[in-house]
Amino acid sequence: MVVRSELEQLGIIPESVTLGVVQFAAPVTAEQKQRIGSALAPYGFSLIDDKKSRLIEKVKNLIVTLVHGNDNGELKVNLSGYLSAQLLHDYTYLSKLFTQVEGTTIEQYYIAQRIEKVKELLVYDELSLGEIAFRLRYSSAAHLSRQFKKVTGLTPSHFRKVGESRRKSLDSL
Repeated sequence: MVVRSELEQLGIIPESVTLGVVQFAAPVTAEQKQRIGSALAPYGFSLIDDKKSRLIEKVKNLIVTLVHGNDNGELKVNLSGYLSAQLLHDYTYLSKLFTQVEGTTIEQYYIAQRIEKVKELLVYDELSLGEIAFRLRYSSAAHLSRQFKKVTGLTPSHFRKVGESRRKSLDSL
């Protein structure tokens, strides 16, 4: 809504606005791109105009949706197969491109997203660690605990005590 509103205030009417993607009926000039970028920057948005960067954003959006938007957490195939099928690119290509652009691997990004979801579920304090592990497709609660401690420096039970102050916003990952 913010993106659509800002564009309309600039007199640039988008054809569609979805998560991470804005499409225009007519080409956007360089001056319009600059105005759009300036208008959206205060909200934490940036323009991505090249194909490789758009592909990276699609990878990120798929992972975020998979981890945070999928309540049952079920991934029927492995991550590499899922991303390849969704984006119609070889996983090796996606992985190398992602690492070049982001400075981290797809797997590390996926783990970071999963850990943030674990933090959210721990703060809500409605599920046991075993239920959280099952929901997020960890092989066991022990595996989830080890990975959680490796990433955060805290055990899940200690984190549950200190709570929400340790969570990061999705934008900062």
